[in-house]
Amino acid sequence: MPLFTTRAIEDFPIGNILLRDHHAAFAVEGLRTHLHAWLTAEDMALLSPTTPTLVDERRTPLAWFGDVPDAAKAIVANSSFLIVHPWDLLRANEHFVGALSSPKIEGDIHPNAVIEGVVHLGAGSRILPGVFIEGNVIIGANCKIGPNCYIRGSTSIGDKCHVGNAVEIKNSIMLSGTNVGHLSYVGDSVLGEKVNFGAGTVTSNLRHDGKNHRTEVDGSLVDTGRRKFGCIVGDGVHTGINTSIYPGRKLWPGASTRPGEIVQRDVVSNLQ
Repeated sequence: MPLFTTRAIEDFPIGNILLRDHHAAFAVEGLRTHLHAWLTAEDMALLSPTTPTLVDERRTPLAWFGDVPDAAKAIVANSSFLIVHPWDLLRANEHFVGALSSPKIEGDIHPNAVIEGVVHLGAGSRILPGVFIEGNVIIGANCKIGPNCYIRGSTSIGDKCHVGNAVEIKNSIMLSGTNVGHLSYVGDSVLGEKVNFGAGTVTSNLRHDGKNHRTEVDGSLVDTGRRKFGCIVGDGVHTGINTSIYPGRKLWPGASTRPGEIVQRDVVSNLQ
């Protein structure tokens, strides 16, 4: 997968916090966790001496007390799960960002911006006039958002990102150093580090028949379980202006598109 060729899953940020650091919030003596598990406080509260192991619906251990998981004393998670594919990152991000309850503003918000939701804004970041934020959103440090952008929850944007004029971002993850040029749309997608979307780049995220999206993994089509699903973009990808990307497509690290290109199939670069 494009994102997992350049970083381990445990080193992927969820809401701008590494997955491994999310695990640290549950650290107690004797507790072990699967490196790729997304864990919720609701499920972790279920662990006890009588039920020392938390498993997913496939009985994969997610967290346990002791040296090894005890399958005979396991409880099935309600909301925790194993991150296997990039679209699982979106599910974890939705859970974390959607649960924000109080704002944290360290940057500057222009008086003519409208905020309807809980926002975390990093130091040195600026939200310019005309920006409308609807839902919970996390924006890192030293970012520039707008003017006239529409940012929808649950979106997380890393450090040193630029979201240009009249861009819409919905339920997506953007890693640090990524730029989305003016008049673009990014929906239900994951963008790696130092990606540059040329002006007018549009991701499609809905099938005409309303069914779940499927995407190719190791030569086979896999059901993502998602009715809304955009694209997965590796580090350093550059798109030409007015690029259109079909749902469920993957662009590998270092790949690029030409102006006006329609991405109907995965784009593999020589950096794979």
